[in-house]
Amino acid sequence: MEVGVYPIRKALDLSKELELDLVEISPKANPPVCKIIDYKKFLYEQKKRDKAMKAKASKVVVKEIRFGPNTDDHDYDFKKKHAEKFLKDGAKLKAYVFFKGRSIVYKDQGEILLLKLASELEELGKVEQMPKLEGKRMTMFIAPKTKSK
Repeated sequence: MEVGVYPIRKALDLSKELELDLVEISPKANPPVCKIIDYKKFLYEQKKRDKAMKAKASKVVVKEIRFGPNTDDHDYDFKKKHAEKFLKDGAKLKAYVFFKGRSIVYKDQGEILLLKLASELEELGKVEQMPKLEGKRMTMFIAPKTKSK
């Protein structure tokens, strides 16, 4: 097959002669750029490339830690150790305080608890979203710090 610049009529005739498809690659170019290829094979290869790109993309893992507004110190330390492990492994952390029944009156205690956790995990992660009350949950996101080279 000859490589070159052809008028549209000759390119169409050439593609029919070779029993291949004339595919427009760059429609905005002047004149438009086309290729004579097997379109099914082109689609198959494009699908393979997309699948490979998707496999290489890093998946974001979000780990959750749940507190109550009156969480005890020992329980807090235990959960903080888990949070440290999650951040070291490279997962995002979603820490939330769940208010059951009338415990919603302790909103300030829940916020203090989350801010305390954020300050203690400061060297491992960066707060992505400050504590925010949504219904019966006060949620905060912490992303792991990227390792500097």
